[in-house]
Amino acid sequence: MEQKQLQSVIEQSIPAWIHLNKDQKDTLLSNSMEVGYKAHQTIHGEGDDCVGVLIIEEGDLRVYMLSEEGREVTLYRLSKGDVCILSASCILSSISFDVFIETETNVTAVLIDTATFSSLMDENVYLENYVYKVTTERFSDVMWAMQQVLFMSMDKRVAIYLLDEMNRSKSTCIEVTHETIAKYIGSAREVVSRMLKYFEKEGIVELNRGGILITNKQRLKDLINGR
Repeated sequence: MEQKQLQSVIEQSIPAWIHLNKDQKDTLLSNSMEVGYKAHQTIHGEGDDCVGVLIIEEGDLRVYMLSEEGREVTLYRLSKGDVCILSASCILSSISFDVFIETETNVTAVLIDTATFSSLMDENVYLENYVYKVTTERFSDVMWAMQQVLFMSMDKRVAIYLLDEMNRSKSTCIEVTHETIAKYIGSAREVVSRMLKYFEKEGIVELNRGGILITNKQRLKDLINGR
């Protein structure tokens, strides 16, 4: 990727770019490159070194935590135009827990070197403020995920997932396995399967080998709202 293209991607995704001086911009560009990852590839795991700051050009990432029993809880997901800071979590001294980052699809991204980005944060308060703003937004996503796991009933959690997926895919037919849903909401496949069969019995969904067809969107909304 040429530097003009790199600059365009960084400039569009990191507003603090306009507050960098010429030397800082040149340093950032010379320490950035385009990378590609295949679908379902773990790009950051427990104990891994910092990958770097990722700006997603195409594709989707999932950030999750893993319990001692091997159960996954999805914290949030990122897509085109989003910036992944936790892939360079070592630049944030307050982050002391391990997260995993996995590609959901083939991903193309711009990767910014961790040491370079950290050094520029120390030099430029606008960039530092931007990083903490993004981190705060992601923390809000994490708290929402934890609220679902800790305080919401299983029917609400599955309903939220189905509506979110329907909105993401812009289709009432969701191509997903029960095991994948369980990974996203931090449950067991058997529990998800029982809940989906209940939804089918109630006329909310139709279960097919290729996925799930949502037949009553309003009923899902009512479940979420406790009606």
